[in-house]
Amino acid sequence: MNIKKQWFAVGCAALLLSACGPAKQPKTVFAQGEFKDWAQTPPMGWNSWDCYGPTVEEHEVKANADYMDKHLKAYGWEYIVVDIRWFVENDKAGGYNQTDPRYVLDEYGRYQPAVNRFPSAVNGKGFKELAEYVHSKGLKFGIHIMRGIPKEAVEKKLPIKGANGITADQIYTTDQQCTWLRDNYTILADKPGAQEYYNSIFDMYADWGVDFVKIDDITRPYHQPEIELVRNAIDQCGRPIV
Repeated sequence: MNIKKQWFAVGCAALLLSACGPAKQPKTVFAQGEFKDWAQTPPMGWNSWDCYGPTVEEHEVKANADYMDKHLKAYGWEYIVVDIRWFVENDKAGGYNQTDPRYVLDEYGRYQPAVNRFPSAVNGKGFKELAEYVHSKGLKFGIHIMRGIPKEAVEKKLPIKGANGITADQIYTTDQQCTWLRDNYTILADKPGAQEYYNSIFDMYADWGVDFVKIDDITRPYHQPEIELVRNAIDQCGRPIV
Protein backbone atom coordinates (compact mmCIF):
# COMPACT_ATOMS: atom_id res chain seq x y z
CA MET A 1 0.00 0.00 0.00
CA ASN A 2 1.29 3.44 -0.89
CA ILE A 3 0.59 5.52 2.20
CA LYS A 4 0.81 9.23 1.52
CA LYS A 5 2.84 10.86 4.28
CA GLN A 6 2.27 14.51 5.08
CA TRP A 7 2.54 15.37 8.77
CA PHE A 8 2.33 18.70 10.49
CA ALA A 9 1.28 20.58 13.59
CA VAL A 10 -2.51 20.51 13.24
CA GLY A 11 -4.01 23.93 12.50
CA CYS A 12 -5.00 26.49 9.82
CA ALA A 13 -7.47 29.38 9.43
CA ALA A 14 -9.81 27.38 11.60
CA LEU A 15 -10.19 27.53 15.35
CA LEU A 16 -8.89 24.92 17.76
CA LEU A 17 -11.10 25.05 20.87
CA SER A 18 -9.15 22.29 23.02
CA ALA A 19 -8.41 15.39 24.70
CA CYS A 20 -8.35 12.24 26.36
CA GLY A 21 -10.27 9.35 27.98
CA PRO A 22 -13.81 8.09 27.46
CA ALA A 23 -16.88 10.21 28.08
CA LYS A 24 -17.78 10.30 31.76
CA GLN A 25 -21.07 9.06 33.20
CA PRO A 26 -22.92 10.97 34.47
CA LYS A 27 -21.98 13.79 32.15
CA THR A 28 -19.28 16.10 33.45
CA VAL A 29 -19.78 19.84 33.14
CA PHE A 30 -16.35 21.46 32.91
CA ALA A 31 -15.44 24.56 34.85
CA GLN A 32 -14.84 27.85 33.09
CA GLY A 33 -11.30 27.94 31.75
CA GLU A 34 -10.62 24.27 32.49
CA PHE A 35 -10.03 23.64 28.79
CA LYS A 36 -6.76 25.54 29.05
CA ASP A 37 -5.23 22.47 30.69
CA TRP A 38 -6.21 20.08 27.90
CA ALA A 39 -3.54 20.94 25.34
CA GLN A 40 -0.36 22.22 26.97
CA THR A 41 1.54 22.10 23.67
CA PRO A 42 0.40 22.62 20.07
CA PRO A 43 -1.41 19.47 18.92
CA MET A 44 0.67 17.44 16.45
CA GLY A 45 -0.79 14.97 14.01
CA TRP A 46 -1.98 14.03 10.56
CA ASN A 47 -4.82 15.75 8.74
CA SER A 48 -6.45 14.02 5.77
CA TRP A 49 -6.95 17.24 3.79
CA ASP A 50 -3.33 17.56 2.67
CA CYS A 51 -3.31 14.09 1.13
CA TYR A 52 -6.88 13.40 0.08
CA GLY A 53 -8.79 16.69 0.00
CA PRO A 54 -12.49 16.02 0.69
CA THR A 55 -12.38 12.39 -0.45
CA VAL A 56 -10.59 10.40 2.27
CA GLU A 57 -11.93 6.92 3.05
CA GLU A 58 -11.83 4.80 6.18
CA HIS A 59 -9.10 2.41 5.03
CA GLU A 60 -6.84 5.37 4.25
CA VAL A 61 -7.40 6.89 7.70
CA LYS A 62 -6.51 3.56 9.31
CA ALA A 63 -3.39 3.17 7.18
CA ASN A 64 -2.11 6.55 8.30
CA ALA A 65 -2.96 5.75 11.93
CA ASP A 66 -0.91 2.56 11.58
CA TYR A 67 2.02 4.55 10.19
CA MET A 68 1.86 7.15 12.94
CA ASP A 69 1.71 4.46 15.60
CA LYS A 70 4.77 2.71 14.18
CA HIS A 71 6.97 5.66 13.24
CA LEU A 72 5.87 8.93 14.87
CA LYS A 73 3.96 8.35 18.12
CA ALA A 74 7.18 8.09 20.10
CA TYR A 75 8.05 11.65 19.07
CA GLY A 76 4.78 13.26 20.20
CA TRP A 77 2.62 12.89 17.09
CA GLU A 78 -0.81 11.69 18.20
CA TYR A 79 -3.81 13.16 16.35
CA ILE A 80 -5.50 11.48 13.38
CA VAL A 81 -7.94 13.99 11.88
CA VAL A 82 -10.62 13.28 9.25
CA ASP A 83 -10.94 16.55 7.39
CA ILE A 84 -13.67 18.28 5.47
CA ARG A 85 -16.90 16.84 4.06
CA TRP A 86 -16.80 13.34 5.55
CA PHE A 87 -20.60 13.57 5.32
CA VAL A 88 -20.76 13.91 1.51
CA GLU A 89 -21.17 10.71 -0.50
CA ASN A 90 -20.05 12.04 -3.87
CA ASP A 91 -17.22 14.54 -3.47
CA LYS A 92 -14.54 14.35 -6.13
CA ALA A 93 -10.79 14.64 -5.95
CA GLY A 94 -9.50 18.06 -6.92
CA GLY A 95 -12.27 20.19 -5.42
CA TYR A 96 -15.62 20.36 -3.68
CA ASN A 97 -18.70 19.05 -5.43
CA GLN A 98 -21.09 21.97 -5.07
CA THR A 99 -23.25 20.98 -8.03
CA ASP A 100 -25.09 17.97 -6.64
CA PRO A 101 -23.61 16.99 -3.25
CA ARG A 102 -25.35 14.11 -1.47
CA TYR A 103 -25.30 15.00 2.20
CA VAL A 104 -25.83 12.47 4.97
CA LEU A 105 -27.78 13.83 7.96
CA ASP A 106 -29.68 12.28 10.83
CA GLU A 107 -33.22 13.18 11.86
CA TYR A 108 -31.92 16.12 13.92
CA GLY A 109 -30.03 17.78 11.07
CA ARG A 110 -26.60 16.56 12.20
CA TYR A 111 -24.07 15.42 9.62
CA GLN A 112 -23.20 11.71 9.64
CA PRO A 113 -20.24 9.93 8.00
CA ALA A 114 -20.97 8.74 4.46
CA VAL A 115 -21.17 4.95 4.74
CA ASN A 116 -19.85 4.40 1.21
CA ARG A 117 -16.58 5.98 2.42
CA PHE A 118 -16.70 4.95 6.11
CA PRO A 119 -18.28 1.48 6.23
CA SER A 120 -18.04 1.20 10.02
CA ALA A 121 -20.55 4.08 10.32
CA VAL A 122 -23.38 1.77 9.19
CA ASN A 123 -26.56 1.67 11.27
CA GLY A 124 -26.04 5.09 12.77
CA LYS A 125 -22.76 4.30 14.53
CA GLY A 126 -21.06 7.43 13.27
CA PHE A 127 -17.31 7.55 13.83
CA LYS A 128 -17.43 5.43 16.98
CA GLU A 129 -15.67 2.36 15.56
CA LEU A 130 -13.08 4.37 13.65
CA ALA A 131 -12.31 6.36 16.80
CA GLU A 132 -11.93 3.09 18.72
CA TYR A 133 -9.45 1.86 16.13
CA VAL A 134 -7.39 5.05 16.46
CA HIS A 135 -7.54 4.85 20.25
CA SER A 136 -6.38 1.22 20.13
CA LYS A 137 -3.14 2.55 18.67
CA GLY A 138 -2.66 4.91 21.60
CA LEU A 139 -3.60 7.87 19.38
CA LYS A 140 -6.36 10.49 19.41
CA PHE A 141 -9.14 10.98 16.88
CA GLY A 142 -10.34 14.23 15.34
CA ILE A 143 -12.78 15.54 12.76
CA HIS A 144 -13.34 18.74 10.76
CA ILE A 145 -16.59 20.70 10.83
CA MET A 146 -17.84 23.90 9.25
CA ARG A 147 -19.32 26.67 11.36
CA GLY A 148 -23.11 26.82 11.25
CA ILE A 149 -26.07 24.59 10.51
CA PRO A 150 -26.58 22.50 7.35
CA LYS A 151 -28.60 24.18 4.61
CA GLU A 152 -30.41 20.89 4.06
CA ALA A 153 -31.52 20.81 7.70
CA VAL A 154 -32.94 24.31 7.27
CA GLU A 155 -34.68 23.47 4.00
CA LYS A 156 -36.26 20.34 5.51
CA LYS A 157 -37.11 22.15 8.79
CA LEU A 158 -35.58 19.35 10.79
CA PRO A 159 -36.07 19.42 14.58
CA ILE A 160 -33.21 20.37 16.88
CA LYS A 161 -32.56 17.74 19.51
CA GLY A 162 -33.41 18.94 22.99
CA ALA A 163 -34.98 22.19 21.81
CA ASN A 164 -38.68 21.50 22.52
CA GLY A 165 -39.98 21.59 18.98
CA ILE A 166 -37.70 24.30 17.57
CA THR A 167 -36.59 23.52 14.02
CA ALA A 168 -33.47 24.39 12.05
CA ASP A 169 -35.22 27.05 9.96
CA GLN A 170 -35.82 29.09 13.14
CA ILE A 171 -32.16 29.63 14.10
CA TYR A 172 -30.34 30.53 10.89
CA THR A 173 -29.42 33.50 8.74
CA THR A 174 -27.87 33.75 5.30
CA ASP A 175 -25.68 36.63 6.52
CA GLN A 176 -21.94 35.93 6.55
CA GLN A 177 -22.39 32.55 4.90
CA CYS A 178 -19.05 30.96 4.03
CA THR A 179 -17.93 32.31 0.67
CA TRP A 180 -15.96 29.25 -0.46
CA LEU A 181 -18.23 26.40 0.62
CA ARG A 182 -22.00 26.65 0.74
CA ASP A 183 -22.94 23.65 2.86
CA ASN A 184 -24.06 25.60 5.96
CA TYR A 185 -25.83 28.75 7.09
CA THR A 186 -24.81 31.00 9.98
CA ILE A 187 -26.48 30.25 13.32
CA LEU A 188 -28.11 33.15 15.14
CA ALA A 189 -26.64 32.72 18.60
CA ASP A 190 -29.41 34.59 20.42
CA LYS A 191 -32.21 32.39 19.06
CA PRO A 192 -33.80 29.68 21.23
CA GLY A 193 -32.42 26.40 19.92
CA ALA A 194 -29.03 27.78 18.84
CA GLN A 195 -27.13 26.54 21.88
CA GLU A 196 -29.11 23.31 21.82
CA TYR A 197 -28.01 22.63 18.25
CA TYR A 198 -24.33 22.98 19.09
CA ASN A 199 -24.86 20.97 22.27
CA SER A 200 -26.47 18.20 20.23
CA ILE A 201 -23.58 17.87 17.79
CA PHE A 202 -20.90 17.94 20.49
CA ASP A 203 -22.82 15.43 22.59
CA MET A 204 -22.79 13.20 19.51
CA TYR A 205 -19.07 13.76 18.93
CA ALA A 206 -18.37 12.94 22.59
CA ASP A 207 -20.35 9.71 22.21
CA TRP A 208 -18.32 8.83 19.11
CA GLY A 209 -15.07 9.30 21.07
CA VAL A 210 -13.86 12.43 19.26
CA ASP A 211 -10.85 14.09 20.92
CA PHE A 212 -10.26 17.02 18.56
CA VAL A 213 -12.46 19.23 16.39
CA LYS A 214 -11.12 21.52 13.68
CA ILE A 215 -13.73 24.25 13.14
CA ASP A 216 -13.52 26.06 9.83
CA ASP A 217 -14.72 29.46 8.59
CA ILE A 218 -14.90 30.85 12.11
CA THR A 219 -12.02 33.31 12.52
CA ARG A 220 -12.04 35.44 9.35
CA PRO A 221 -14.18 37.31 10.20
CA TYR A 222 -14.15 36.43 13.88
CA HIS A 223 -17.53 34.85 14.64
CA GLN A 224 -17.55 35.41 18.38
CA PRO A 225 -21.21 34.42 18.96
CA GLU A 226 -20.73 30.98 17.38
CA ILE A 227 -17.34 30.55 19.05
CA GLU A 228 -19.07 31.04 22.40
CA LEU A 229 -21.78 28.52 21.46
CA VAL A 230 -19.05 25.99 20.63
CA ARG A 231 -17.18 26.65 23.87
CA ASN A 232 -20.36 26.15 25.90
CA ALA A 233 -21.20 22.98 23.95
CA ILE A 234 -17.78 21.45 24.64
CA ASP A 235 -17.91 22.34 28.32
CA GLN A 236 -21.25 20.56 28.76
CA CYS A 237 -20.61 17.50 26.57
CA GLY A 238 -18.77 15.39 29.16
CA ARG A 239 -15.59 14.84 27.15
CA PRO A 240 -12.50 17.06 26.95
CA ILE A 241 -12.34 17.95 23.26
CA VAL A 242 -9.58 20.15 21.85
